[in-house]
Amino acid sequence: MSSNQAKVTSVDALDAIRSSLLIFQGKARRALDDAADELRRTRMWLQHEQRTRWEGELKKRSRALDQAVQELMSAKLSSMRDNITFQQNAVRKAKAAVQEAEEKLRQIKKWNQNFDAIADPMAKRLEGLRQFLDYNLPKGITFLVQAARTLEAYAEVHEPKSDAAAATTEAPPV
Repeated sequence: MSSNQAKVTSVDALDAIRSSLLIFQGKARRALDDAADELRRTRMWLQHEQRTRWEGELKKRSRALDQAVQELMSAKLSSMRDNITFQQNAVRKAKAAVQEAEEKLRQIKKWNQNFDAIADPMAKRLEGLRQFLDYNLPKGITFLVQAARTLEAYAEVHEPKSDAAAATTEAPPV
């Protein structure tokens, strides 16, 4: 064999790489789809479910506060003026509950305002990976297939003469 010839013994490694890339491509696409779905679910949860939940809680707690205030007023006006501690505690608890719901609602509104600014840069990175998986990786896989074919053709053309001669001497002509 001369020094300017390559010694190609197997192209199985290229096939193994190609197979691994195809498996990676499928798994990575599923992972990207899952991430995009999770992003959408989080956005919907924040913008709709949580906002609706805490708006409802605020209304419910405000009604409870109004009722506690009414009961306190009634107790003050009634003959039970001396024992209004229970109603005062109920008003305090109801006010705290309303304040908690208002704070939760403020936080949700703040998160909604900031969500896109935080999530969009990450989503763009994921989209860049998606483009790589959809456009660049298939080109690489195609290149590996073509390289394997080229190397197989090269190996057939440059088959060592001793192997070819041995093959012809072993089989008698028919």
